[in-house]
Amino acid sequence: MNQRKAVFTRTISLIPRYEFNKCIKRYNSNQHAIGVKCIEQFQVMSFAQFTDQNSLRSIDATLIALSSKLYSFGIKYIQHSTLAYINEVKDLCIYHDFGQILIAWARNLYRNEPSRLDVDGIVHAFNNSTVKLCLKLCPWARPQS
Repeated sequence: MNQRKAVFTRTISLIPRYEFNKCIKRYNSNQHAIGVKCIEQFQVMSFAQFTDQNSLRSIDATLIALSSKLYSFGIKYIQHSTLAYINEVKDLCIYHDFGQILIAWARNLYRNEPSRLDVDGIVHAFNNSTVKLCLKLCPWARPQS
């Protein structure tokens, strides 16, 4: 768990907070934060992705199980009902814009790499729950090994 914690906290520390805050300000998204700011939502949802959670209840159970360690992870506990509400009402354009910033940042970092594929204009980010859902509905779509 310590290694996973180190990887997660290192990953979160790489997030360009200035750019993230610009996205939040652009959509005035912390105005009605009900005690949960966008960065806290982002951290919890990133943690959920990192720990391969697949529902709000599993996120909640994991956060409760790790409650004594959340502070050292830099995460604030958010109840699943509050998280559901926030995920529903927060403007998702924040994360779209921020994703575009991260994609541009990654392209710039790797532009001179000799093994770099020509991906200009074709890099897309997507939530892996879409893939899991499609595989559940369409078992014939599983990749052949």
